Amino acid sequence: MTDYIGSGPYCYANSLAMMLGAGAPSPSVIEVLTGSPFGFEILGGRLPLFDPYGWDPDRGLDDAIRLLGWTCHRTGAEDDDQALDMLRDALEKGPVLAGPVEFGLLRHLPGMTGPINSDHFVVVLEIDGDLVRFHDPHGCPYATLPVPDFLAAWRADTIGYRTTAYTMRGSFQRVRPVSADDALRAALPGAAAWLRGREDLPVPAGTVGGEPGVHLLADQITEDLDPGVREHLAHFAIRVGARRLADAATVLTRLGHDRAAAVATRQARLVGALQRDIVAGDLEPAVETLRQLAPTYPELAGALG
Repeated sequence: MTDYIGSGPYCYANSLAMMLGAGAPSPSVIEVLTGSPFGFEILGGRLPLFDPYGWDPDRGLDDAIRLLGWTCHRTGAEDDDQALDMLRDALEKGPVLAGPVEFGLLRHLPGMTGPINSDHFVVVLEIDGDLVRFHDPHGCPYATLPVPDFLAAWRADTIGYRTTAYTMRGSFQRVRPVSADDALRAALPGAAAWLRGREDLPVPAGTVGGEPGVHLLADQITEDLDPGVREHLAHFAIRVGARRLADAATVLTRLGHDRAAAVATRQARLVGALQRDIVAGDLEPAVETLRQLAPTYPELAGALG
């Protein structure tokens, strides 16, 4: 297997790697530690995501930080003034991981003029007068936004999983030495639990996960796929899903879990094959690919033990 190296929507993994600094594991390793590759869900019965039932990036970040032997101070605010004061205080100690933020309100990016209900994460470096300066892992180092624009995005009113407005993580400290491989080994029981389906986490009504969720997406494509969902699949979900699974396969190979790695590789190939078919509107082979993909989730759970 040739490992994938290239761009992709790994915003929170890239942001965490920046926060951890020298010696941080790769964003690919961090992504696997978040648990994101190990499942599938259709949120609310409508929005397909190649991540586990009940999972979200906020929860995944907390898991990755813990597994790597780090702690941080995670907090939020109630209004713009409180958030700005909180951010200024935190920046006196160093950079801050901010997010989720509303991607469509990041007006330094071309075409972003209003909310698109899409989450993002950035690393805030400083407040310089009336500007917030930050590293945007969407390809924009040292990006700037006027303070009011940044606060509007950071409020994340449109992001369903947020637990507080203006969520940020700062004051990162390493409390115990943990190698990347040891962290990955410790993450595998959680990965298996995600694949088997966790029922202890809140999800929007109508959410369907795992094998049944993949079959539901195939049914929706057969019947008449919503144009907005097709755009979501083409621009985000398939890209990030295929990369997550490719990275999981690489990690599983590295840890000597050859059977599980073979399943994850097959999953990555299947999800990656969807990209062309969804973009081209060639839906019959996309449906067949999804039917092949569906049973691989319980298969991977079994391979992980």
